[in-house]
Amino acid sequence: MTAVQRPVVTSARPSRVNQASVADTLRIGATVLVPTVARGVLARRPRIVRLAEAIDADRRAGDLLQRMRSRYGPGPLLLRLPGRRLALVLSPGDVERVLTGSPEPFSPANLEKRSALSQFQPHGVLISDAAKRPDRRRFNEAVLDTSAPVHRYGEAITAKVREEAELLREEIGRTGELDWDTFRVAWWRVIRRVVLGDAARDDSEISDLLTRLRMSANWAYAMPRRRILRHRFQHRLRHYLDLAEPGSLAELVARAPSTSGTEPADQVPQWLFAFEPAGMAAYRALALLATHPDQARKAREEVDGRDLEQPQDLPYLRACVQESVRLWPTTLALLRETTAETAWDGTRMPAGTALLVHTPFLQRDDRTLPYADTFAPWIWLDGTARRSWSDIPFSGGPVECPGRNLVLLTTGLFLAMLIQRHEYRLASGQPLTYAQPLPRTLGPFGLRFQVRPRSTA
Repeated sequence: MTAVQRPVVTSARPSRVNQASVADTLRIGATVLVPTVARGVLARRPRIVRLAEAIDADRRAGDLLQRMRSRYGPGPLLLRLPGRRLALVLSPGDVERVLTGSPEPFSPANLEKRSALSQFQPHGVLISDAAKRPDRRRFNEAVLDTSAPVHRYGEAITAKVREEAELLREEIGRTGELDWDTFRVAWWRVIRRVVLGDAARDDSEISDLLTRLRMSANWAYAMPRRRILRHRFQHRLRHYLDLAEPGSLAELVARAPSTSGTEPADQVPQWLFAFEPAGMAAYRALALLATHPDQARKAREEVDGRDLEQPQDLPYLRACVQESVRLWPTTLALLRETTAETAWDGTRMPAGTALLVHTPFLQRDDRTLPYADTFAPWIWLDGTARRSWSDIPFSGGPVECPGRNLVLLTTGLFLAMLIQRHEYRLASGQPLTYAQPLPRTLGPFGLRFQVRPRSTA
């Protein structure tokens, strides 16, 4: 889609590339960097996520980064790590500069990302160089229908989402419960049908192969390439791309204009990979609606009277999903790398410096966001989030997620189907309430709902 336009942030404040002390570098490593990597940047490790939840790791990280910003100033904070120069981006104004300045001089294809994603998409747009990126970005936008709130295959996508949601409703109607494993199975069926076609609906092996590759990719350059595993994944993937089933993204892959450098098949794994955390966001949005009566009422008012057999743009439910991603980011760190020396108010940052935006800190910074720890879907409806460079659940600028609208279309419709006929009570997991600040660390794995038919009174 067209990148969300936000106003340029101007400020007279000094912004200097300060360097953290050795002691503070160690604190940041132990409190921010290690927990982020340990949880799994590309594929979450459930046990580590539960441990992070128990200590609310992201709140600890946020508190530390606030102290670092007070100590060193709001500009980028340089950490000298063994063999690597890394700068933390701590202020919304600098986030704006970095994201709007991508891909040059702030390249998204940084060393760690290239090492990780090359496990399963070595020619993907996210890790493409400046020469190949434009062609691959155009291809992604063409297939994903980036600028359209409702994809041109909206009717086919709606039918797939509705059918899987209806089967899930039948199952939870029998059991009276919904847990993450049950939700995830249904959601992956949606993913495979939308991206690869109905023939892939029950091919859980291709999903499992991708998950194993993502788990390996968590280790970036510390893990050797798993070539045999990738070959098995690519073989199954190309089978569905060759089928090019009508009504699927695979059909559009076959039809979209491409060049010898596009590498269409290498763009598809990113779509499959990105859709799974979208399901996590939808599941956590369901938990928020189950614990916030006013927002749940507004969501049901939006759904009531809608013909969910037709493609629907559901602004409030889309806002709930975006708010879920703001509260608990599915991408824990946005990474960039300077391709040239850059100036920061009189100081110089060398080329080859990695830049890290820690999204759990940025999007929950209670010193800059009055709604930091509350469920506030309204910020996505009244322009508040559009004006803020702290609220970037799908990144921002020229490298913003090209599948944003497609993700919001599918997750919004899936949620609409679930809440249309049933009511949900959060039965396990962390307590979520409008009366207390929401936890900053929340995985989907321990969330379980008790479900009953919706009252018509």
